[in-house]
Formats: sequence, structure tokens, C-alpha cells
Amino acid sequence: FTPRATENEPQPTATRVLLAARLLWDKGLAEYVEAAKMVLALNPRVRFLLAGTPDDGNPAAVPLVAVQTWVQEGVLEWLGHVEDMSALLNTVNLMVLPSYREGLPKSLIEAAASGIPLITTDVPGCREVVENGVSGLLVHPHDAHALANAITRLLGDPAYAFELGKAARAKALLEFDQRIIIRRTMDVYSELIEDA
Repeated sequence: FTPRATENEPQPTATRVLLAARLLWDKGLAEYVEAAKMVLALNPRVRFLLAGTPDDGNPAAVPLVAVQTWVQEGVLEWLGHVEDMSALLNTVNLMVLPSYREGLPKSLIEAAASGIPLITTDVPGCREVVENGVSGLLVHPHDAHALANAITRLLGDPAYAFELGKAARAKALLEFDQRIIIRRTMDVYSELIEDA
């Protein structure tokens, strides 16, 4: 996962916002759709993307018919399962995850590593990846208006969004690099073995 843009490279002309997650209500899909409608009412050129597949066995699963309705209404574009997230991230301007709860969201870490500005909810897991106003923006869960305002703010201030993306990448490299995670995991195993 590498950044698409540098200070000397232009951003893509199309404004693309991405939510990449399993299709669960708990991931904030309803708020994403409502925020998209609010933003599109002001700026119909923004494209809202949804990457992910249904999780039919989960009680919080979003019915496929709901996703198809949003697509037919022109609110979002559904990409389904995306094999190459790195390539997709290199085509978007913002990554959002309005989740109600998370462990440690891999999609945010991958976007951060790609230098993408992040908007997510102020809940455990998400706030470990995003420091509000430094490496992204945090909004309250279940708040589509706050999400729409955050999206509008970053789309309207590309310089600020770029700085957030740079800080997100720096944090990802410092805290979430695969080698660091593996070393920390091995340290825990070693400690457990010594205590046994």
C-alpha cells in the first residue's frame, strides 16, 4: 500500500469516496447512504463507492435488495468483492468507515498506508487508527449529518485532506507495519512461554 499522490502530482479529477466493509448495518451503511444523499444534493459530481460482499449468516446483514436499490437510485456504486484493494485505494479521495464498533479495522489501516484521508467513528478500534484532526476525522456513530459534514469539509479543503492523509500514512508505518505487528505478537508468545 503506497500513496497515489505526492505534492507534485495532481489528484484524480473525479471525487471518489469509499466505504470498504462487509455489508452489515453495524458498519454504518445506513449512515453512509444518508450522508451520500446529503452530499450529492450539494455536489452531484461526487461518487460514493461501496466495496464488500453480503454476510448472509449475520443477523446485521444488509439485504442485497437494499444495496441494489441504492445503486438504482444513483446514491452509490457497489463494487462487490475487491481483490486488489491497493489499486482501488489509489483511485479514491476519501475512505470512510462509520462503524458502530470495531476490533482494529484493516480497511482503515490499508487506506492510511495508502495516504488516504480517513473519516470514521469515535469508537474503540477506529480511534486507535485515527487521531481526530491529525490523521483523519472522527464523528459520532449513528450520525449521518456529522458524516456528511466531515466528507464535505475534506472534499472542500484538499490541502487539509492531503495533510491528514500524510499523517495517516506516517501513523500506519509507525504503528501498524506488518513487521511491527509480527514482532509484538512473537514477544507476547515468548512472554507466555517463559511464564509457563
